Parts: sequence; structure tokens; C-alpha cells
Amino acid sequence: MTPPDAPHNRWSDLDRPPLNVTALRRGLLRPDVLWSELEVVETTGSTNSDLAERARSGSLAEGTVLVAEEQTAGRGRLERSWTAPPRSGLFFSVYLEPGDVPVERWGWVPLLAGVAAATGLAKSAGVDTALKWPNDLLVTVEGEERKAGGILGEFAGDGIVVGLGINVSLRADELPAPTAGSLVLAGAVSTDRETLLRAVLRSLEHWYGEWKAADGDASTSGLQAAYTAGCATLDRTVRAELPGGNSLVGQAVAIDGDGRLVLSTEGGLQQPVSAGDIVHLRGAAGGLT
Repeated sequence: MTPPDAPHNRWSDLDRPPLNVTALRRGLLRPDVLWSELEVVETTGSTNSDLAERARSGSLAEGTVLVAEEQTAGRGRLERSWTAPPRSGLFFSVYLEPGDVPVERWGWVPLLAGVAAATGLAKSAGVDTALKWPNDLLVTVEGEERKAGGILGEFAGDGIVVGLGINVSLRADELPAPTAGSLVLAGAVSTDRETLLRAVLRSLEHWYGEWKAADGDASTSGLQAAYTAGCATLDRTVRAELPGGNSLVGQAVAIDGDGRLVLSTEGGLQQPVSAGDIVHLRGAAGGLT
């Protein structure tokens, strides 16, 4: 075992080996696929910030993937920080250029990434992963819903950068909050990060291709139905904390064609929410989440 005061190096935690970039490129980069470039860095502040800067300079090709073994300034929605021990998860961003898809439909891309991550992880890790609108990945740990990942999308250059952070091997004493979880704590059958990353990226390529082929129509592509089926927020009473400090309480009843969460409020009014922080108040899983 490595002494507590020993200097960190890439082999200091043998339960968390570094990613093999050669093997990843061999498995993912081919002429007939979306992914055009894959880079793995030891550490960076934020993979999203790095790709967004390159996109704004015009030096980025669609299908670029940037993976970090460690992020020191990872970002979530609402400028929240995202930190985790080195090599304990998947921290990566991709650059996509939806092209002729109407820009008003691009808001579906982070939701699309959520569907891709959930389906990819279900196949590769054997973990039932649910979606909390708009961008959280949930797993069940000891009977409770826990956040094991998040997604952040931002416009940059001629496209959109989508970042994903997924807790893979975090142990209970490493969790940043009591509401956090990880794949290993949820009973994953595999925590091999290369296997998981390949599965998520292939799933992302599939859903992105279906969505683009339908000109960004979430209904025609099946994306809206897939997100609805996997969304743990629906059929629950929630509080939407809205930009500007206001809040709205109601039952989450639908994901509409624009990717908005529709709440049924007192008096029978149906209110679409396009942005905000969602708190699950009660529902099938019980309790507060």
C-alpha cells in the first residue's frame, strides 16, 4: 500500500490504472464513425473549457474527444464545481457540430448525452441509471437515489461542447456529498473505465446520428420517448428553482418537444420549465432528493 505521504504518480493507486489511449483510439477512431480525434491528458482544469477555447479559435474538428484523468476545476450546471480523485471516474468532453439542424433544437443535445450515457452504462456496467432533468445521472445505492454523474453543454464556435463527469470507483469515504454515489457503490459488474468510455461514446454516436437524421426532431428520432422512459423526475412532485430566485412547485408530468419539463401546478395549470434546478420532493422513491 502506498504510504499516505508518498508523492502521487500515475501508478500510486493500482485499483485505478491509467487509461490506455492507444487502445481507445484503436477501438473508437475509424473513417466511418463520428469520433475523429481522442486525447487523454493527465490533468486539466476543465475539459469543457479546453475544448470550448479551441472551438472558438476555429481549430477543432467535429468528433473531438478530450479525456482527463483528473479535473481540478470541473464545472457543472450553475457554475458548480466537480471534483474527484484522479482516475476515479470518467471526465471528458466532446465537440459536436449539428450543422443544418435548426439551432433552436440544439438544446436537446445535453439531454441526448444523458440518454446515451444511461444506456451505455446499463450495457457496460450493468447498473440501472436514471435521468434527473435536466442533466443528472442517478444510481441506486442502498435503496436511495444518488447522483453519480452530470452533463454540461455549452455553445462554442460553430457547434456545442458537451462534457460528462461520471463517478466510477469512488468509495463511500471519498464522496463529495451524502447525496452522491458511484457505479461501484451501485453494484457495477465492471468498473473498467476504457470499457465504460467506449460504451458511452458509441451510444452517443448512435443517438446523435438518429437525432441529426431526423433534423433534430426529438419525437421522430425516438429521443423524446427514450428520455421520457428513463427520466426519474416524471410523476413526482418537484420544486423548480428558477433563474432569478423564483421557484415553482408542481407535479412533473411530461418532457415536451423542446426538451422542457412540464409541471402541473395548483389550479391545473401546466407550466413548462426550460431552465432551473430541480428538487425531487416526493414520489416513487420517497423522501427528498
